[in-house]
Amino acid sequence: MAATYKDAGVDLDVYAESMRRLPRLMHRTFSPRVLPSDGGFAGLFQLDFPGNLFARRYEQPVLVSGTDGVGTKLKIAQQTGIHESVGIDLVAMCVNDLLCTGAEPLFFLDYVAMGKDDPARLEKIVQGISDGCVTGDMALLGGETAIMPDMYGDEDYDLAGFAVGVVERKRLIDGKQIAAGDVVLGLSSSGLHSNGFSLVRKIISDAGLSWDSTPAPLGGESLGDACLVPTRIYSQAVRAVQSHYRVKQVLHGLAHITGGGIEENLDRILPSDVDAEIDPNSWQPPTIFRFLQQTGEVSDAEMRRVFNMGIGMAMVVSEFYASSIQSQLTQIGMPCQPIGRIVAGSGKVRYV
Repeated sequence: MAATYKDAGVDLDVYAESMRRLPRLMHRTFSPRVLPSDGGFAGLFQLDFPGNLFARRYEQPVLVSGTDGVGTKLKIAQQTGIHESVGIDLVAMCVNDLLCTGAEPLFFLDYVAMGKDDPARLEKIVQGISDGCVTGDMALLGGETAIMPDMYGDEDYDLAGFAVGVVERKRLIDGKQIAAGDVVLGLSSSGLHSNGFSLVRKIISDAGLSWDSTPAPLGGESLGDACLVPTRIYSQAVRAVQSHYRVKQVLHGLAHITGGGIEENLDRILPSDVDAEIDPNSWQPPTIFRFLQQTGEVSDAEMRRVFNMGIGMAMVVSEFYASSIQSQLTQIGMPCQPIGRIVAGSGKVRYV
């Protein structure tokens, strides 16, 4: 009997159905900068286009790129059957990194690897990616879906994302402007975001809980829902500050708080002659963090090292403008508060 690709676990007819569901999710993210290329081998994007009032606004454009994934948070999505939000996580983890350079997000590419083709599931995943791109103000320019039986189980999938942005060289944010006296503003996270889920899953498993469990501290919300809240995207917040102030004079540094927490991520942008003093009592972490810490008997130091603890982005700004920036961000629905100060030092982050 002649072997077929379908016998090997890949049904090309089902794959074709999956691909038919995706173009509309891409097209809703397009701007006039995207050149039509449906059916082509690569996506096309132009920095400027005829009739653009902002044509040639970049004198020395610097392209910025980043890549990331969602990690073992995907295991919870697969176990709960909730696939709509992890695509947002994928975009957020990439675009938030771009924003730390002051870049304008341009476009996004995704890679989805599945053990078995499932058009409905793929559509839910890419719907989330599309939603994330709309929030992040970037085009979903293309992607790749790979069906790999034996590499993954039938219910398994993995995601990777790739983002590209652009920034005028003289407006590049690199932390070099950070100086003693600056204020560290903490932009609130939406929850766990997409880091530390190997520890999260161990805590829940060791406690004998399921993702359907509704512990009293969570106010009736299931563990699955609480853990799958998508990563917040900070494009609007950063753009608001950039559009209202002279960036180099006001916005001195940005740090996306991911694995390693505030200490290890803010440390990456500090000059060698200053320290950041962070007051952990200046904000209240979301309930999910307290629940996980108490359930797993996790130390404060370990929690701060693994999780964002309620701060998804640290913004280092001039002290003179800190209050007005906080007010502006609050007005656009971005909760934030001063969480620390920059002092003379040796390039370290310290909790005080």
